[in-house]
Amino acid sequence: MAKKMKINDVIELLKDTDVEALEGVTFEGDIELEIDETAAGIDSLFAYTMGQETAKIGLYLLNLARSVGYPVDQIAGMPAQPLAPSVPKLSKLIESKFSVGTNDEWKTQIQEVTLGATSSDGGTRGHTITLGGEKALPYYFDAPMPNRNYVTIDVFDMPIGMAKAVKSNYEDVMEDPGEWAKKVVKEFNADLVTIHLISTDPLLNDTPAVEASKTVEEVLQAVDVPIVIGGSGNPEKDPLVLERAAEVAEGERCLLASASLNLDYERIAAAANKYGHVVLSWTQLEINAQKELNRKLMKQCGVDRDRIIVDPTTAALGYGLDYAYSNMERIRLAGLIGDEELNFPMSSGTTNAWGAREAWMVSSPLKEDSDWGPREYRGPIWEIVTGLTLALGGNDLFMMMHPGAVKVLKEITQTLFGSIKTDEIDLSNWVAEVVA
Repeated sequence: MAKKMKINDVIELLKDTDVEALEGVTFEGDIELEIDETAAGIDSLFAYTMGQETAKIGLYLLNLARSVGYPVDQIAGMPAQPLAPSVPKLSKLIESKFSVGTNDEWKTQIQEVTLGATSSDGGTRGHTITLGGEKALPYYFDAPMPNRNYVTIDVFDMPIGMAKAVKSNYEDVMEDPGEWAKKVVKEFNADLVTIHLISTDPLLNDTPAVEASKTVEEVLQAVDVPIVIGGSGNPEKDPLVLERAAEVAEGERCLLASASLNLDYERIAAAANKYGHVVLSWTQLEINAQKELNRKLMKQCGVDRDRIIVDPTTAALGYGLDYAYSNMERIRLAGLIGDEELNFPMSSGTTNAWGAREAWMVSSPLKEDSDWGPREYRGPIWEIVTGLTLALGGNDLFMMMHPGAVKVLKEITQTLFGSIKTDEIDLSNWVAEVVA
């Protein structure tokens, strides 16, 4: 019978011997570990934790063996693995109705404003357009817009410097505002025409107001769409120019662009009232200034609500577009909530996009910059993105230049509006099968 020895006994036998290694020696038997909580310093919490982790390892090994086909459940003493209860498959999704176009705070409809006057209204336009009338933010599927977005294309009373991508479309008509107006309507499908009387600027040709008004008459005779009349931006000259232009266009319900706090807005408002036009209320990205000007136009100048359109200023993509969007959206939301000083249709000078160097420069001035791509595409895209962004913020009227940009923006906004029909897509079965 083999002698039972402890490890300590073996060590005691060999303590006086210089042993470097044991060869041909076999230790047989069971190894017993005795853990004395008080002597070894191992408390019950450590023992419990060690046992728990060991159990986890054991379960993992059992599951691994079961997954490769070993009959673990047939081992004596092993409990049979219970079968998971079957779960029935869902036949359809729970039906739910989305409602995004209704908001308890949106109690006020945006003021509707009509531009242009037909013969029955005392004018000579072939048709009119109406802006505004929304009861929600734009393009909500459960809150239809009563009136679509419109685009007016810029025409000037003298040749001006333009980006090559724009100028190439108008080189044959830049000397004749009437022909220019015809081209943007007939070839480029402009809803309105904006005639800019920039030659009246004292720093340019200083054209007298009386002579400039003849250009307005020429454009009115050339096309039958509603028109927008703009000055040169000179605060001293513009009130006189717009006053005279309003007189020769009496009864046509034109949009006079524009009245602002830094010029004689009272004179422009008086001309609009006297000759039957609409006032463009222009401020510079400041909602409180917009409220102030609108309030003065209504209460101080007596302009009717249906003769005011606001222009909160457009900042181009990359040059403050996010701020312009936020400003427009705030104005629209305030109008829907019931702010009578902001409850008006909005207009955007989307052509400001061409002021961005990325829209017209051949390439970046920085050598280490990446390739910008062909400007023939880049410029129109800049104008499209600027306009579309503001459309989502609630803008109604777009002043634009590039015919390609006009076409794309009109197609997108009219598709969202619903006037351009597309193939209907059945979204009801977008999930083929739902498994719990």
